[in-house]
Amino acid sequence: MSHHQIYLVPGFFGFSNLGGITYFHHVREALEDEFKRRGHTAVARGIKTMPTASIRSRAARVAEQIAETAGDEGPIHLIGHSTGGMDLRMLTKPGVDLNTEVDVESLMERVESVVTVSTPHMGTPIAAIFNSLFGQRILWALSLGTIYSLRFGRLPLRALFTLMGVLTRIDRRLGLENTILEQFHRELFADFGADRGVEISEFLSCIRTDRSVVGQLTAGSVDLFNATTTARDSVRYGCVITRAPGISLKAATSVRFDIYAQASHVVFRMLQMLTARQSHYFDIHPGQERKLEKAYGGMPTPRSNDGVVPTLSQVRGEIIHVAWADHLDVCGHFRDPKHDPPHVDWFVSGSEFRRPQFDQLWSDVAAFLLE
Repeated sequence: MSHHQIYLVPGFFGFSNLGGITYFHHVREALEDEFKRRGHTAVARGIKTMPTASIRSRAARVAEQIAETAGDEGPIHLIGHSTGGMDLRMLTKPGVDLNTEVDVESLMERVESVVTVSTPHMGTPIAAIFNSLFGQRILWALSLGTIYSLRFGRLPLRALFTLMGVLTRIDRRLGLENTILEQFHRELFADFGADRGVEISEFLSCIRTDRSVVGQLTAGSVDLFNATTTARDSVRYGCVITRAPGISLKAATSVRFDIYAQASHVVFRMLQMLTARQSHYFDIHPGQERKLEKAYGGMPTPRSNDGVVPTLSQVRGEIIHVAWADHLDVCGHFRDPKHDPPHVDWFVSGSEFRRPQFDQLWSDVAAFLLE
């Protein structure tokens, strides 16, 4: 019986464990338990990449960490969330040159499967927004707000309203952009403490200094990526698809009646609208269409998304699981205060994704890895 090695590759934010925050919250345990239940042994590890560096640089970092920990035997499985899925497609491309001392080709011969989760295989409109000068500041503020909310459960209400102002560019129109962002930074950092504050500050500095991947996730750049990045014949590729509910009476009434939940829901809706700004052409096969129609009760439109990535952009390879979920729900960042330790929601999206849906998703992924 082989010992399986599973590597979890994060997306935009690029951390495995940062200031006590895990990117794949409970995913590692869910996969290891599911493998054990099916009579196999596995160890799942989180990969630490660079938050917004180029896909090539991130893929090289993934290869180096796998080489350090995978040993010499046993099958390797790779799971990438969001941009992490693009890293894995490049990593497993036959003959890829990643400018690293690792023998990538030999290492990839042990890879049996690649699973992409909420990955922008055909780009995402929000990348074009983040690629602008003002968009860089939105990305920075959104990154800090995400880290804070995942660590403490919710942003301070004043900070949440500040983030709304940044997303709607109200602060820019009023000429208060830098002042508001500095206040946002000071208010949130005060709660992290000295040690964690330094670690998170260094992480955010990486976002300020290297945002290469943002331009690479626009529709035009990903079109070139797809034309030049071929799949490896020996690897099975599968995907997990996510879609958050659109604006509807049901979605609105699912939000709890407190001011924080309502404000958080508005922030998520802003992200969702930014992600739906441009229509894409999505090449979906008839079999994939049928799976999406069955799961969602109808075919998603080009504007359907999970708050960061268009739903139809996520289709690549075999569809393993289709979920009503926002972009970080599937990584374990959904509301479940009764769980020990509690699951904390990213933003209130109205997806109603909870522990049963989380367990089913990762059970389906484990089944795919073991086929």
